[in-house]
Amino acid sequence: MNKKEQTHIGWQLDNSYSRLPEIFYSTFSVNPVPAPKLVLFNKALAAQLGLNPTQLTSEEGIAILAGNAVPVGSTPLAQAYAGHQFGNFTMLGDGRALLLGEQLTPAGKRVDIQLKGSGRTAYSRGGDGRAALRPMLREYLISEAMHGLGIPTTRSLAVVETGEMVRRETPLPGAIMTRIADSHLRVGTFQYAARFAEKEELKTLADYTIERHFPHILNGENRYLTFFREVIQRQAALIAKWQLVGFVHGVMNTDNMAISGETIDYGPCAFMNSFDPKTVFSSIDTQGRYAYGNQPMIAGWNLARFGESLLPLLHDTPEEAVSIAQAELSKYIGLFEHNWLAGMRQKLGIFNSEEEDSALVEELLNLMHQYEADYTNTFRALTFNKLEESELVNANEFKAWHSSWQARLDRQDETLEQSHQLMRDNNPAIIPRNHRVEEALEAAEFRGDYSVLHKLLAVLANPYAHSSEQEAYTEPPEPMSGPYQTFCGT
Repeated sequence: MNKKEQTHIGWQLDNSYSRLPEIFYSTFSVNPVPAPKLVLFNKALAAQLGLNPTQLTSEEGIAILAGNAVPVGSTPLAQAYAGHQFGNFTMLGDGRALLLGEQLTPAGKRVDIQLKGSGRTAYSRGGDGRAALRPMLREYLISEAMHGLGIPTTRSLAVVETGEMVRRETPLPGAIMTRIADSHLRVGTFQYAARFAEKEELKTLADYTIERHFPHILNGENRYLTFFREVIQRQAALIAKWQLVGFVHGVMNTDNMAISGETIDYGPCAFMNSFDPKTVFSSIDTQGRYAYGNQPMIAGWNLARFGESLLPLLHDTPEEAVSIAQAELSKYIGLFEHNWLAGMRQKLGIFNSEEEDSALVEELLNLMHQYEADYTNTFRALTFNKLEESELVNANEFKAWHSSWQARLDRQDETLEQSHQLMRDNNPAIIPRNHRVEEALEAAEFRGDYSVLHKLLAVLANPYAHSSEQEAYTEPPEPMSGPYQTFCGT
């Protein structure tokens, strides 16, 4: 492919990460696949990135999305990082991904373009570096659903079938996904720097991250403390958004926490049906470490590990550095609870603040748990005053709660219609229901039928539309003989 053909695609790539010290990455060439076939493509996202959708879906464009060609201006590399996986520290890195570079968009943003499932790297740890089709389709679907819900997230540009089988417990069709991110800098990136790099290299990484994500603090006093504070604030806001929609990430290892505040690495994730804080979907999370109700605490634990990695930059005296980090970290839970309660007020149509609001919310959640009420549909029933659709409708405790809630709404200046509009804007009609996700993935993987997946993507694009087309997707699944499980597929 010549440079003129690639220019028509619209690449405006920079490689600022490759200008960091070499300890943070390894450069690689691409690993070609035999028969690439484009099966999912995000046309709207391509246009936002300044890429020509027609050219990118041509034979020349697909070659880049498949890792068979390198875009003009690209310096492909795999990033090094470490992290705590289920509480155990280990050396990691991009074992099956290549960063092609950073696209400079028409809106003036800098975003990573990464191929996931593109083959072996120096960090593959014995793996083949490839990915199976089903988990790549799953990440595309869930990440785009999260974007529709208004939750900061990496995005999915494309999925390409590779034309080869990957060896797992059984041979599976292979695929490569093109992931778009504000960056792939992780808590684990800083843990790696703190463990394996020199202090000056850690400082260089921190300065790079600040300039990329927090440029407003570059010239401030003690910018590394402010940097820590900014990351804490973003994570507190992000985890609150997860909790508000019933999202269970499933594998909140420190290498899966992005410094930018985006949701990243959709492995065994899923959405909760009946409300239960102990909800776990991941087949490997046998102890419930990453259960829905534990996510705020685990985020705090991860942030503590991030703070540890920054200690050399916070103060020259280790004891003073620890004291500074602990003081900042202690603010996290208050920030999370503030964001979560503010979101819950919106879900209940409440505009102002009263001291009893927290108890009102907790009582509703306790009733949902007691009566195994569907989380999303309970708020939807309240939004449209269709209480007959809720499992709570006949419970006397719920009737008492409902009266208290109505009295709470009466104590604010806004009208009932304004309250219900606030609720419509903050309670999604639909989420990617697990049974609907599985239905779409099975049709694509086993029958090559992507129509089910496309329809699901379409209704999830604006989950707050409350349209007639979404109605069929609001139903929870039929009772199952056992718990629904997800897997860390590769």
